[in-house]
Amino acid sequence: MIQIVEVMGRARQGMTRPFVCRADDGEVYFVKGTGAGRRSQICEWVAGNLGLDLGLPIPAFAVVEVPSELIEDGGMPELGDLGAGPAFGSRRHSLVELPHTAVAEVPRDLQWDVLAFDWWIRNGDRTLTAAGGNPNLFWDPLGRSLLVLDHNQAFDPDFDPADFRDLHVFAQQVPALFGDLVRRAEYATRLELALSRWDYILAGVPPVWLFADAELTVPTQFDAGAIFQMLTSCVESNFWTLP
Repeated sequence: MIQIVEVMGRARQGMTRPFVCRADDGEVYFVKGTGAGRRSQICEWVAGNLGLDLGLPIPAFAVVEVPSELIEDGGMPELGDLGAGPAFGSRRHSLVELPHTAVAEVPRDLQWDVLAFDWWIRNGDRTLTAAGGNPNLFWDPLGRSLLVLDHNQAFDPDFDPADFRDLHVFAQQVPALFGDLVRRAEYATRLELALSRWDYILAGVPPVWLFADAELTVPTQFDAGAIFQMLTSCVESNFWTLP
């Protein structure tokens, strides 16, 4: 397992404000520890792997180990939010957040992929309109390359389809994707194929993440069975039904 060797600081952006850490592989990671919440870590891991299997350009990520010595040595007043043990690490990127003015420059097929993926995993946390938002996408205008990240709010039990239709960063593509029977069938096949690795993906979740408390007595509110059943709906005819 990748070991964290230095805590360099903490990100100012993002709901969970991940820690910026250097690892023993020489890379720098955004690390989400105990303060982000166990469910958040599991969602990042599971959704990230499903997204990779679908072919989305997601930054390299891994379960990283935070040594207890780093936490005990202090140096930062918020290290308790990082915590010792396994954490979720996403390799640091140097691109800029996708501005609304650049949305149309993202290749159409990639817009469809992101839109279909977020609909599938019930991720309402990728919003962007002319009035602003939180796209959780980073863009290289020269290479026309996109990075897709931050899935801590995936599998949202309070997911609002109407908000998704109106506020998603690629909402303009909703008619083209949701209204095309052939395209929908192609995505159903791709999504089902990604889901075929479900057991393998879950096996990579550190056991400690399955509990919300340090004593490992309170289960994390992540119902893997219910989420799996939700994801299997991608092959049903009403999967693409919008309000």
